[in-house]
Amino acid sequence: MSPMNPGLNPRRQFAEEARAERPDLALLCLLLAAEADPALDADGIDAAQIELDRLAGLLPYGVRGGRDWASAVAELLGERCGFEGSSTDYQRLQSSLLHEVLRRRRGLPILLSVVWIEVARRAGAPVYGVALPGHFVVGFGDPAEQVLADPFAGGRPMTGQDAQLLVTGTTGAPLEPSMLVPARPLEIVLRILNNIRVWAAARPECTRVALWAVDLSLLLPSHPARLRYERAQLLVQSGEFLRGAEEMEEYAELVEAVEPTAAEMVRGRARAARALLN
Repeated sequence: MSPMNPGLNPRRQFAEEARAERPDLALLCLLLAAEADPALDADGIDAAQIELDRLAGLLPYGVRGGRDWASAVAELLGERCGFEGSSTDYQRLQSSLLHEVLRRRRGLPILLSVVWIEVARRAGAPVYGVALPGHFVVGFGDPAEQVLADPFAGGRPMTGQDAQLLVTGTTGAPLEPSMLVPARPLEIVLRILNNIRVWAAARPECTRVALWAVDLSLLLPSHPARLRYERAQLLVQSGEFLRGAEEMEEYAELVEAVEPTAAEMVRGRARAARALLN
């Protein structure tokens, strides 16, 4: 567990942790949550990490093999502790905030998976995240064995065929082997931030939430370049017309060499944003 530095700005520590040799997934998720919840201070972040340690200490000693680990974690987190999700969790921002998921024991599939990953990892389990399209799950043991579990369903075991049906139902396309590759911590964090951006986009009053989610995404070493344009649009939506126009113009310069038509369109929107100042 990486300790929270009480004298460091959470956003700055997020940027530093994202560039660490081995980024701490739980700490990144908690620093992310601090953007949404100003009451989540260094003590609260440390308390959440301690709770993950406590849960890990409840797992049985001497478990061996992916299937046994999946069963042990499901029994603890799904059955005894009641971690699971429901359709209403998709309507709550709290469902994407790790400290709230630990408190409520409810959340989105990816946040429940983070709880599983972090608790199991602390206990020595060979665990990893699996970023299936539309539904995040966890795997145990050798990825080639495809020992999967769905934390959103309380830890229901999943076969390769279950994963195939889930992907086909979500995308209409077959399951690709690349979809079962273990997700890296920063990929998980970016997907959580993407979920928050989608949540905020459906709620015009939550432009500031979308803006900080984009800002954190841009602090990750690898992120889509289009997020810079999205940030500029959000600035305009929040009334910061000049800053938004300037960032649109910067983005246009960035993409002009490969997408000149798109660059001109963005410059037009920048001019429109400046006109709102008059």
